[in-house]
Amino acid sequence: MNITIRALRARWSSRVFRPLVAALLIAGAGVLAPLAPGAHADQPVAVAGPSTFGWPLAPPHPVLRPFEAPATPYGPGHRGVDLGGTAGEAVLAAGDGLVLYAGPLAGRSVVSLEHPDGLRTSYEPVRPAVAVGQSVRRGQVIGFLLAGHPGCPAGQVCLHWGVHREKEYLDPLRLVTGQVRLLPWPADLAS
Repeated sequence: MNITIRALRARWSSRVFRPLVAALLIAGAGVLAPLAPGAHADQPVAVAGPSTFGWPLAPPHPVLRPFEAPATPYGPGHRGVDLGGTAGEAVLAAGDGLVLYAGPLAGRSVVSLEHPDGLRTSYEPVRPAVAVGQSVRRGQVIGFLLAGHPGCPAGQVCLHWGVHREKEYLDPLRLVTGQVRLLPWPADLAS
């Protein structure tokens, strides 16, 4: 089959690109939506709207260390993300929930929330501004960031933000950044 680059581009733009753009505009959040908690990237999922969860720090909040899933339940990994912040900065509830824990735990200060969908989020090191049993709303101040998180780059202050469902740790960034879903490749362009 002898197709020139120009012909291929014309075919691509008219048959794929325009309908794809239209589908994205019509579907909106249905195409870009967060991965449902507890799901894996290779499984079809039903998702909540992107407004269910928000960032626990006000922007800018660079990711200084990403999530690294452990290979086994007790294996090595990084069970959350470290976000760059400033000492004393307000830490916000990522979603509506109930305060499960607020205080010292194994030498660090932690706030842990349970959300209606069964997820639990944790925030450390944080000087709590909430009490156990208190209901919180997304974006509500739950504490203030403290310096001294182990593993944080020198000269930085980090908020370690974690999320899990039962015993499975999940990437918290999936709650706020969304998942891109790819559409099938058109059969007439595959050859």
